[in-house]
Formats: sequence, C-alpha cells, structure tokens
Amino acid sequence: MSALFEPITLRDLTIPNRVWMSPMCQYSAAHDGPMAGVPHDWHLAHLASRAVGGVGLAMVEATAVSPEGRITPGDLGLWNDTQRDALRAVAAMLESHGVVPGIQLGHAGRKASTRAPWDDGGSALRPEEGGWRTVAPSAVPYGSFPTPDELDRDGIVRVVADFRAAARRALDAGFKVVELHGAHGYLIHSFLSPHSNHRTDEYGGSFDNRVRFPLEVVDAVRGVWPEDLPVLFRVSATDWLSENEDDGREGWTGEDTVRLAERLQAHGVDLLDTSTGGIAPDARIPVGPHYQTPFATMVRERVGLPVGAVGLITDPKEAEQVVATGQADVVLLGRELLRDPYWPRRAALLLDGDAGWPRQYGWAI
Repeated sequence: MSALFEPITLRDLTIPNRVWMSPMCQYSAAHDGPMAGVPHDWHLAHLASRAVGGVGLAMVEATAVSPEGRITPGDLGLWNDTQRDALRAVAAMLESHGVVPGIQLGHAGRKASTRAPWDDGGSALRPEEGGWRTVAPSAVPYGSFPTPDELDRDGIVRVVADFRAAARRALDAGFKVVELHGAHGYLIHSFLSPHSNHRTDEYGGSFDNRVRFPLEVVDAVRGVWPEDLPVLFRVSATDWLSENEDDGREGWTGEDTVRLAERLQAHGVDLLDTSTGGIAPDARIPVGPHYQTPFATMVRERVGLPVGAVGLITDPKEAEQVVATGQADVVLLGRELLRDPYWPRRAALLLDGDAGWPRQYGWAI
C-alpha cells in the first residue's frame, strides 16, 4: 500500500489520502457591491476538477476575514452571510466527490490593496483605482507598497473578532477543516517576524510578545471550531534573511518555527502547513525541488506536531518518499495541480495506491 494513499486522521476526521490541494488564490470574485467576495462558476470548476482528480483534501483559497483584509478586490471573503451561503455549494460539491472540504482564512495586512498578479505584476492600487488603507503591526511598508497604518489595541481586537466570525461562517457553510494563514508576509506572519514587527508594546519585541496576536487568533478560532474537527496553521518557517549571513537583516527563523509549533500545538492546532518566505521582496530564496520540506521535518521530529510539506513537489515517487520516510505527514500540491488536476490519480496508478474513481468514470476505466 502506498503511504501517500493511506488515510490520515486528525482529531475525529479521517482524510482519505495524503495528497492535498494547497490554497491557491484565483482573484476572480466580484469586486464590489452585494456580491463582493462571493465565489462563482470559475471557483466551482477550479475546485471540482481537482476533486475529481483525486485529492484527499481540497483547501479553498485564502479567504479574507474582512474587506480590508483582501489581497486584491477579487479575493473571496467570509465577512458576511451572503458569502457564507455561496460557499455552501463549494463545500457540498467537494464532499459529493469524497473530498474533505477545507478553507484558508487570512488577512493580507500590509500586502493588501493590490492588483491581481496578471495585472501590472500585482502592484499596489492607488486610491482613485479603489485602493484602501492597509494595516500592519508597525508602519513599515512591504517593498515599494504604501506605508500601512499601525494597528492599535482596538484594531487588534477587531481583527481577532473577524477571524472568529469568519470561522463560524466557514463551519456553517459545511467546511470540515479550517487553516489560518500565518505565512507569506500577510498580517499574522508580519506580527511574528522582527523584520516587520517593530512594536514596543505587548505585541512586539520578544518572541513571546510577537506570537501573542497569532495565538489570540488561534484561540478565537478554536473557540468556535468543533473539538472533533481540526484546525491547521500555515507558517513561513523562515524569512530567508537570518540564514543569509551577509544579509544583515533580522528575520523569522526555523528555530523560531519550532518554538511556535510547540505553542500552536498547546493551543489546539492539529497540523502545521510548512511554507517559507514572503516577508521581504528581495530575500534570497534557494528555490528548488523540496526546498521547504526540511523545515516540516524539523518540526515533526522535534515537536511531534503533524506537518504538511509544500513547495516544488512534482514527482509522485518523491512525494511518496516524503511521506513514507516520515519527512512529513502529508504533501500539499499547488502549481502542479494547476498543470495536472489528475496528478493524484496518476500517482496512485504509479505507486499501486488507491485514489478511487468517480462512478461516472470508474465503470469505463
């Protein structure tokens, strides 16, 4: 039996295999009006094709907990009940294909209010183009983006409440897994990293202070998410700043991630989705096959928290080795599933695994 196609159980939820669809923004929701942030046919087709392709869990893209938390005006949202009701069809469709429906909740922080990446490279929107003020732990811009407003204590409380309300709506919509986006330079990550967090109050400075806001978000979500269903956390395991000795900038490190993983586990997080980077546009990242997997392995070995490996995992035999040798508990595929929605089924045939087939196909194959 292929390790990649063995079920995995988190709390009381069993996921049929360990090939998961990573959340991938489509930037394709309506921009404004009563339908802003609502999924439509594109989202259903995008997710359905990967569900039929055999993933065990499909994670809906980063979904904003508030209008100002969107990366672009075309992001999905969960700040109102219209969005919740539309997402019910997404969760139900995924379940109808035997796929566990998951959703990632996020707030873009200082990287919000941008164009879609295919429009002028995702540059910042000007106010006359519909751009909005962004927020962050400190008034430190991301690259050439506008300087964000520093969140005060009341603002932090509001954002935590937004995550709680969005999680409750996600549950009402039928999702079985919720992931908190604590990576890639967005709001939660920007609190964690000393590169972007220059605060001197209880939310900045020391490690304990910098993890305070992320843990408050986890607690708020865990408080409304059922005890029998898992909460995941996506982390950038390193900023790729401190690792480069000639860089001279302080950033979040792998050792910080190990310490955070211990706290997350104690606060009810069930799996760490382990990515890297995103805090500094000019960070030197040694991109290559499986370049992020060692960080997942480090957390798994030293903390015992289940982990997902993500990043340039493209070959089924290599993905099998990642799981079979205990480097990670699951693999999450992103761009490879855009290129090949049927990657899991091809992998199952190659590895003598079982991804099943929809009955509409299975009888004929």
